[in-house]
Amino acid sequence: MTIGAGLPSYDVVVAGAGPAGAMTARELARRGVRVLLVDRAEFPRTKVCGCCLNPRALAALGRTGLGELTARLRAVPLTGIELATCHRRAAVDHDLGVAVSRESFDAALVDAAVAAGAEFQPRTSARLIVGSSPGCSRLRLNGEGRSFEVAARFVVSATGLADSLFAAGSRTSASPKAKLGAGAIVAHPPAGFQPGRIYMACGREGYVGLVVLEDGRLDLAAALNPVAVREAGGIGALAASILGKSRFPAVPRVDALPWKGTALLTRSPDRLVESGVLRVGDSAGYVEPFTGEGMAWALTGGEALATILAESISGLEDSPAARWSHVYRTRIARRQLVCRAASRALRTPWMTRTLVRCLEYRPSLARPLLSVMHKAP
Repeated sequence: MTIGAGLPSYDVVVAGAGPAGAMTARELARRGVRVLLVDRAEFPRTKVCGCCLNPRALAALGRTGLGELTARLRAVPLTGIELATCHRRAAVDHDLGVAVSRESFDAALVDAAVAAGAEFQPRTSARLIVGSSPGCSRLRLNGEGRSFEVAARFVVSATGLADSLFAAGSRTSASPKAKLGAGAIVAHPPAGFQPGRIYMACGREGYVGLVVLEDGRLDLAAALNPVAVREAGGIGALAASILGKSRFPAVPRVDALPWKGTALLTRSPDRLVESGVLRVGDSAGYVEPFTGEGMAWALTGGEALATILAESISGLEDSPAARWSHVYRTRIARRQLVCRAASRALRTPWMTRTLVRCLEYRPSLARPLLSVMHKAP
């Protein structure tokens, strides 16, 4: 079949080079698929949140031959989580995976995709051209002072929460109670924050997580009520208030940090597959994570989608869209239900206080939940 006569043609174009997009591109390239990976950013680049890789994410790396990647990046093993409210503080010891900066991890995944044979174009945005159809999609790429079209048999959207591939803008809908995501970095952690622990300060208006990265910096990731953000006078002010009321050590000048926000976190697309575009990662739907689940969904989703597309291109799969919808529903969407329940509990003050109080005296109560959330498929 001729795809886009006269245009540069690929079997698959992947828009977005975060963990989901880079994993999809690498696994396709490993199978001999001609794939183009594009991203509007230059790599390495900073990224809000997502610095924790839980055991499910590490299992996905292991299955795809990237098991040594986190060790090479000097990722910090995570041995437990500590939760705090204004009156209580609880510590739970459990294998939670590793912590590694997104600058290092995302760039390493892109390098792995290129090494496998994927073509990568950074500083390049992609838009689906109106009139594209399944099996013969056209995209307009803009970057570095030039604009051109390419054609592809399949297009994968891994463009994140905003889902920017479509010219009309985002095709995702946020939950009415969705929180705003935000992140910041502290160059030197205050005394009391140790490597290998996830710290989570919980308040009525949201929560702030903290973890020490492989280079010694302190990563702050928050999920905040957007109304409370406006009332507090900004992300930094609300994060400072939540941390200040918790029983964690003080983090100086939290309100003055250069916080970066995201779109509302809990959201879902109108369709998982639309106009020949298959969504993966945050573009496919996102639920407010707890301890690294978002990265696991991205990596396992990219791994599974690449298998489906490669089999379709080789003639072994007749209905890739239907199969991807089924796989996504059974392997990812069902697991997101656990995070939905956890986020509901954390946004209810009395439930949060009760949870932390119970864990203060019986930390083992959290282990079954963490085991379910992190169990490999």
